[in-house]
Amino acid sequence: MDEQKRVSLLDDLAADANRRRDEFLADAGRQFLRFLDANRSRLRELGGLVLIDDEPDYLSVTETGTFRSHSRYQDDDGRWVDEIEDIEDGAELVEIFNPADLYAAFADAAAAELAGEQPDEADEAAAEPISPAAEADEVDELDEDELDEPGLDEDWQEPVPAPATPDEAARLLYDLALTFQERSQLREAQLLDDFGLASENLAAMLGDAKIVEDEDERIWFRASGAFEGEVVPEEDDDGNPVWQTLTTPDEFVQFYDPTDLFGDLAEAIAEQHPHVAPELVEDAGASDET
Repeated sequence: MDEQKRVSLLDDLAADANRRRDEFLADAGRQFLRFLDANRSRLRELGGLVLIDDEPDYLSVTETGTFRSHSRYQDDDGRWVDEIEDIEDGAELVEIFNPADLYAAFADAAAAELAGEQPDEADEAAAEPISPAAEADEVDELDEDELDEPGLDEDWQEPVPAPATPDEAARLLYDLALTFQERSQLREAQLLDDFGLASENLAAMLGDAKIVEDEDERIWFRASGAFEGEVVPEEDDDGNPVWQTLTTPDEFVQFYDPTDLFGDLAEAIAEQHPHVAPELVEDAGASDET
């Protein structure tokens, strides 16, 4: 293959990956803001929720819909750094956390609140009809084309009656968080499908490439324009890793944020072909000198 043509293909592939990442973050941010807007009254009545409390990671949402996060990480010198951050904008949050994980955190937090109910109350609550659940079932029956129709999100989020008690608000929020988690994963899978179609010709000329290899995960970008991988979600009774193969977008989004996949792909291309992103090579060289 002509070297100039190869460089052009790599440039196009990296640019498209970065563009798709930006589009995904923008779309996920808008979706998450709509979720927050639909639940502001519930959050006010609940007084906020602790969404993640897994030392050292912590994330909570206040009754006004703002967030506080706490994380602990090692810097370049190997020193542990504690970082506490107040996040005012929900759209900013999806750049830090996987949107599907955020919806799951809301669902888990609501479930934890519900766990404090008396058994009879919980049984009675489970037996009551939940209007958002009925709407969620209807959304699940829609195909991907219908989900992309203009105005669908706005029409789906019709106001629901205000809950009578905090327990009911938690139950409704739990149901809605799970629904939005499913919708988020559906959109993420569609994004991977779209990227596969857009990159098919480029990937065919470059061939298969391994972009991640670790003790518990391996990811390839195939010549077909598709991501394939293997992860270790669990171990067997003897403590041996049980590898799970990922071959479809639906399987991938159970474990990965498309933002991370596109970023990993762009970094792998830049590492293998430094002329694609010379600024990254310069930054790496400056870091090594330091």
